[in-house]
Amino acid sequence: MSTESVPSPASDTPAAAPASETRAPSQAPRRSNRPGGPGGDNRGPRRDGGPRRDRRDNAPKGDGPEMVEKIVFINRCAKVVKGGRRFSFSAIAVVGDQKGNIGVGLGKANEVPEAIRKSTEHAKKRLIHVKLKGDTIPHEVYGVFDGGKVLLKPASPGTGLIAGGGVRAVLEAAGVKNVLTKSMGSKNHIAVVNATVAALRQLRMPDEISALRKL
Repeated sequence: MSTESVPSPASDTPAAAPASETRAPSQAPRRSNRPGGPGGDNRGPRRDGGPRRDRRDNAPKGDGPEMVEKIVFINRCAKVVKGGRRFSFSAIAVVGDQKGNIGVGLGKANEVPEAIRKSTEHAKKRLIHVKLKGDTIPHEVYGVFDGGKVLLKPASPGTGLIAGGGVRAVLEAAGVKNVLTKSMGSKNHIAVVNATVAALRQLRMPDEISALRKL
């Protein structure tokens, strides 16, 4: 009796794929979003086509003259609205290098630090140079601004700065150390400070006055 071979049942495990069909994971270098390429060595050109500059090159390389900053007055203003009161602040600042350069600024904001910052920046943009004779002024001068009226007189060494309020702040920032002053008008701080600056603008040296007389 002949025996017939019975085929074996198919295995449930799938056959392994040929070696030629297996794919290894890609080992390509990761692309960088920086314009310099995968290494990120240098920054590429700007969008407008020009070379890109490092921000550190734009930083100031030297310190300028040291400025003295003085806050003369801070005023608070209240606005009545439906929900209550809304406050805002204004500040008057004086800046100077104590060598004849001086500026006055006014800043307004909802917070005191921001008002001071604005007034200081405004003052630095309005710097003027006044004529001084050593640590005093060359001659007597009288300044007027709105209701403010200020009289300045030169004084001998050792007298000191006889002034107060906004007049003193302006003269200290300008570098005046010996002077006699008198405020004879309005007590408004803005008027007094600007009247002092108006008086300092009128100062002239003796050689300038003699040159004008010869003309």
